[in-house]
Amino acid sequence: MSSDDKAPGGGASVHIGAVHGGSLAFGDHGRAESTNYTTVVADRARGDLLSAVRTLRRELGEGEGERTPADDEITAQLDEVEGEITGGGRVERGVLVRLRDSLTECAPAATTAASVTAFLQAVAGVLG
Repeated sequence: MSSDDKAPGGGASVHIGAVHGGSLAFGDHGRAESTNYTTVVADRARGDLLSAVRTLRRELGEGEGERTPADDEITAQLDEVEGEITGGGRVERGVLVRLRDSLTECAPAATTAASVTAFLQAVAGVLG
């Protein structure tokens, strides 16, 4: 802190630009806890699938217009796939087939077409 950054009344002052990978606590009884998770996937195909799932889910959430029950179902299925991959590094075949079929039948708006295509290609890489 430079001499120009002194807090009024002579008290402490903190200026933070960014914090990555940690926790901060302030005050007399401040307490900070960090929990970090590392996702280890079984192979590259599942890693590609996890990336495609996250991209598609993000784009579905950012889409314009009103969400439909089909959108909510697809989002729930994407959450299930991500949970299985991050929890155990694998995903059940039936879950992938169900989600693939849902996307094929009721593909979301054109704004996510590229993400749907990338997801379907990643599923093909896992299912063979």
